[in-house]
Amino acid sequence: MKLRLVSLVLLLALTVAPVFGQGCAMCYTGAAAAGQKSQIALNRAVLVLLVPAVTMLVGFVGIAFAYRREREGDGQS
Repeated sequence: MKLRLVSLVLLLALTVAPVFGQGCAMCYTGAAAAGQKSQIALNRAVLVLLVPAVTMLVGFVGIAFAYRREREGDGQS
């Protein structure tokens, strides 16, 4: 069962990899062809989109640590 799962994941990863490479090249070419103001705006947009993702990640990790600490405290009483 594990071998089938690993094989499926590997197959999917190999078939999807070229798509990621193409998108990256297209984005790079488009950004490089843009003017200076457009490049600055694109950099700012990436940072703005990064803030919610990082905030959610930090929140989930904080909740996980709080839950773990709570569970460890219950076992020692």
